[in-house]
Amino acid sequence: MSLRRVLVVEDEMVVAMLVEDMIADLGYEVAGVVSRVDDAMALIDTDGFDVAVLDVHLNGRLIFPFADALAERHIPFLFATGYGERGIPREHSNCPVIQKPFRAEDLKRALARLEAV
Repeated sequence: MSLRRVLVVEDEMVVAMLVEDMIADLGYEVAGVVSRVDDAMALIDTDGFDVAVLDVHLNGRLIFPFADALAERHIPFLFATGYGERGIPREHSNCPVIQKPFRAEDLKRALARLEAV
């Protein structure tokens, strides 16, 4: 499976820009950046992205409704969070988690893991 177009769901502008740069440097295309759960949900039935990088907390809201919608549609995703794996509910425990702050190599490994599925 080729996961080339990456949606970034992140509410911290500096972090979002850093992740965008990492994605581009790794040879992926940034399909978009959204900073709110509602904005992410509006994209759920589009074909504009192949995979998503999800921050867990967005402006005081949890990303898990969007993660659930992605899982229902078999769209791969990973979590990027300062809380690490302990902040991820059991139903998403099989998803890759990279702990902030992370390096491009961490993101590369997580994306490669999604491609291997």
